[in-house]
Amino acid sequence: MKTPIDPTIVKQEIDKMGLASVGLASIRELNRIVNNIETAANEAYIRMEMGVPGLNPPKIAVDGEIDALKKGVGSKYPPFDGIPELKDEISRFVKQFIDVDINPESCFPTVGSMQGCYMAMMCTTRRIKGQNKILFLDPGFPVNKRQASVIGVPFDNFDVYEYRGEKLKIKLESYLEKGDVASLMYSNPNNPAWICFTDRELAIIGELANKYNCIVMEDLAYFGMDFRKDYSVPGQAPFIPSVAKYTDNYILLISSSKSFSLAGQRIGMTAIPDKLFNSKGNGLEPYFGSDNFGYAYIFGAMYALSSGVSHSSQYGLSALLKAVNNGTYNFVESVKEYGERAKIMKTLFTGNGFLIVYDMDDTQKIGDGFYFTLSYPGFTGVELVEELLYYGISAISLTTTGSDRHEGLRACVSLTGPDRFGQLEDRLKAFALDHPKDSDFKVIHS
Repeated sequence: MKTPIDPTIVKQEIDKMGLASVGLASIRELNRIVNNIETAANEAYIRMEMGVPGLNPPKIAVDGEIDALKKGVGSKYPPFDGIPELKDEISRFVKQFIDVDINPESCFPTVGSMQGCYMAMMCTTRRIKGQNKILFLDPGFPVNKRQASVIGVPFDNFDVYEYRGEKLKIKLESYLEKGDVASLMYSNPNNPAWICFTDRELAIIGELANKYNCIVMEDLAYFGMDFRKDYSVPGQAPFIPSVAKYTDNYILLISSSKSFSLAGQRIGMTAIPDKLFNSKGNGLEPYFGSDNFGYAYIFGAMYALSSGVSHSSQYGLSALLKAVNNGTYNFVESVKEYGERAKIMKTLFTGNGFLIVYDMDDTQKIGDGFYFTLSYPGFTGVELVEELLYYGISAISLTTTGSDRHEGLRACVSLTGPDRFGQLEDRLKAFALDHPKDSDFKVIHS
């Protein structure tokens, strides 16, 4: 059967990787396979496997970094907990857009939000003796579980989709009441499902974090990108929903990659409330040299990991945050294009027989944003990943994200601009023609 991409080349490059299953490949492994196929076949894929930004970085940040380099900061070690002006702007940013007060002392940059997550796991799971487990509210970013494995901490997880509203409390408490959960983690908006916790659900999470003395690691990688509400005006409601409204047991992990299109500069933000930052833990000292949580975080974990973020990147982000906080740069408006792309791409997929897997966000329809999920009747997600490679389309299986919905895929919209929509539609039509839903078909190529 003739497919948009030469099947001999696709099979050849898949076999070269030597993976047990392409559908269970990590994001980076799948990325490498697709790169190799593109080179060998001289055909560009519709790339939906990686959550990388597809927009240019803001000029304000670029100029701020260039100016800093011209002033010679490249020859100097940065303060590893952040230059003072950046710490101030992170504190302002949290106040302006979440409406919580956090002292600049406990606001600092990290080498991407990924490093922020890693440090949060290290410190929360060693804070209290006997509480060393992480609970992931899935589906979620697959690499976070790899991070937990690397530092040797156990974890549990469950898919929250069937436990929305008051059901969440019962499900959460069934894990927390065991007493061994040190911290729990989720992304909001969610990667990959794009669901968003309601204020009531965040209140439940906060109340249980207080009751069981565990820390909430709130991954805000897609800050302000639930486009169903306008979160773009600093200091004015609506504010971005956060567990920070309901507990002091939290760590905010804010990425600059998507909302600010600064993925290449590897700079994220962490903000820890003053009460937790100044608290003590009886399990910290052997690992970090201090029983003070904030001291252990900065002078133990961060110092050991990287000695801080690149000096010039800190100045670039500081300049951008200042403009955002002052209301002279609308960061939400600059990334709304992702929502527009998602709306069109979902229509193209569903118009050719695909289904949206996570289609509801509690009681309302799912929003349009950076990700969406899809399936095709007769395929598991693992099978569909491989089959779509023959049609020049790449995505990852939901199985790798902790999802219970093993028929699905996660699709990222960021690298597919309007100039590729026609080609995407042609490839989807070819797929639908080769896989009629009203007959008993099997996966053709795997």
